[in-house]
Amino acid sequence: MKDAMERGLAVFEQLRGAERARNMADSMTDGKFGASMAALSIDFVFGSVWAREGLDRRARSLVTLGILIALRQRDELKNHVRIALTNGLSMGEIEEVMIQASVYAGFPAAHTASNAAAEVLEALEIERGSAVSGR
Repeated sequence: MKDAMERGLAVFEQLRGAERARNMADSMTDGKFGASMAALSIDFVFGSVWAREGLDRRARSLVTLGILIALRQRDELKNHVRIALTNGLSMGEIEEVMIQASVYAGFPAAHTASNAAAEVLEALEIERGSAVSGR
């Protein structure tokens, strides 16, 4: 299990940066509420699943965005929009995921996801209008 934890922290650092990885590592060991959930996230989600061969990280981001849109997991979606950008998806491709999801997950879910993605892009100081030109 230690291997998966180390692998997970390395993957998380690549996806979200060194500072966020340090914060996550600290939260796993601080003994506060949520420490066990943070450890499971690093061990299972990033150490076991995101580290697997079979899909590259770009493809994993596409799948993850689609699932989070369908589940209407707005907060987690915002986290994964950042990860998708790190994994090489353009703003235009992320927008296309929202459009594709509207057909299968419903327009309200896709519209909510689109608003969440726009918040992330604004926070990253990316102009919303460039989402169309990022294709």
